[in-house]
Amino acid sequence: MIGDRWGVSDSEIVRSYPCDDFVTSPTLQAWRGVAVQAPAEAVWRRVAQVRLAPYSYDWLDNLGRRSPRELVGLPEPQVGERFTTAGGRELGRIVSVTPGKQLTGTIMGAFMSYVLVPQDHDTTRLLLKVVMQTSRWAALGLSVGDLIMARRQLLNLKLLAERHQH
Repeated sequence: MIGDRWGVSDSEIVRSYPCDDFVTSPTLQAWRGVAVQAPAEAVWRRVAQVRLAPYSYDWLDNLGRRSPRELVGLPEPQVGERFTTAGGRELGRIVSVTPGKQLTGTIMGAFMSYVLVPQDHDTTRLLLKVVMQTSRWAALGLSVGDLIMARRQLLNLKLLAERHQH
């Protein structure tokens, strides 16, 4: 499908993700990934902060409010808590979390897992998989739209984790 992959290898696509446990026959599956030059702990603090803001195009999905650039010292995410906040509104719910390793949430029928994979030399792969049960045409549009927004989000999280690390 158009827009279903960005920045991921074949091995990262075939691995299992926590979101797979929530949608057994998805019509939308999209994978995104980025290498972050920071240890997993530093990346995790940024991923966990997605609860505060979307970290993509703030002018579009956060009504012009800037996503926080500094860490705010949030407690570890918990199942049942809000997944994110956009435009001043709480959105979605956290459905699975393994602190330091993965955060999975749901928003409007889509399930998404952020997975951290430590690499050598303080590098971390930040992977995102989105799954959803919807029509094929809606899946195509959502895949392309998600590619644009998720790519920006992952690049912003990468930039912030690397900046904080150095």
